[in-house]
Amino acid sequence: MKFVNLFVIAMILVSCSQPTSQIKLIDETTFSTSFNGKEVKLYTLKNKNGMITQITNLGGRIVNLWVPDKNGNFADVSLGYKTADEYLNNPETFYGALIGRYGNRIANSQFVIEKDTFQLSVNDGENTLHGGPAGFFDRVWEAVQVGDNKLELNYTSVDGEEGYPGNLDVKVFYELTDNNELKIEYFASTDKPTHVNLTNHTYFNLAGEASGTINDHLLTINADAYTPVDGGLIPTGEIATVEGTPFDFREATTIGARVNADDEQLKRGGGYDHNWVLNASGNGLTLAATLKEPVSGRVMDVYTNEPGIQFYGGNFMDGKYMGKYGKTLKYREALCLETQHFPDTPNKPNFPSTLLNPGEAYYSVCVYAFRTE
Repeated sequence: MKFVNLFVIAMILVSCSQPTSQIKLIDETTFSTSFNGKEVKLYTLKNKNGMITQITNLGGRIVNLWVPDKNGNFADVSLGYKTADEYLNNPETFYGALIGRYGNRIANSQFVIEKDTFQLSVNDGENTLHGGPAGFFDRVWEAVQVGDNKLELNYTSVDGEEGYPGNLDVKVFYELTDNNELKIEYFASTDKPTHVNLTNHTYFNLAGEASGTINDHLLTINADAYTPVDGGLIPTGEIATVEGTPFDFREATTIGARVNADDEQLKRGGGYDHNWVLNASGNGLTLAATLKEPVSGRVMDVYTNEPGIQFYGGNFMDGKYMGKYGKTLKYREALCLETQHFPDTPNKPNFPSTLLNPGEAYYSVCVYAFRTE
């Protein structure tokens, strides 16, 4: 009888361990290098449910994110590379990166604070995108792992870096909670008035990296309005209703259902690459968006205290890059849901302000919460 009981227990343990055995961690030695005189490393975070993410201090990038499906099978739902050199050689992909000082675009690469005009580095036509050509995604952060499930990253952006005024001290926490949430908290302070808009640029495919189109994912965005853009993807300043447009995701809608509609805004973005104005519920967390992949049953709820979210549908993915598992990353095979203040806010007085003054504390939070249906 004892033998039978032990055999049954052993079989249960084996069956319980099978899903997590599907996880393929990146060899940390492939990130053992230096950049601009600083050591690049890879950190592994785990929760009690078997979820794992690996994050590098090179740009604070989420390298992988292993999430279970409705049957308990794990897949890496984020895009990335398996070596530090690939990130260094292809920084413009922004895969998994921390973005700053200013996420998204600033028109004509300049803004005015009081009477002073600040000229920023240019990297998107005549505009500045994601903090400039050497933004936070291209910096080595100081990192401290706090237990098995939390990582602290610190970086000081010096006065004049990429044209931004003030010494900006930034702290970011990544936490993989036991509620299957990837929580990102951003803190910042400055010694001069400056504009700050921090976010994360992870590309998601809830079926797994390089597992086909994201156009069959169901998306809900908790927003009655969005910010239309001009030909350079700079907001016009209008807050436009989503009613009667392809931008109405107030009910779960397949991403591909209207992405090729005869709509001027979709043509300008090459698809979805716009900021939605969230229906915020006070100063706390708002459910900004819900993404579902119907086959795996994976669902991702996005919560934030930010007023906006940028939905980018992978329109510029061109098959040029190869992911972690030897597969080409193709057109519209991943998407981004970036919690943020609005693009070009420094030049749009009617948008919620991104100005940070000395003595003020910047705080932003984004929670990617995973579940199954």
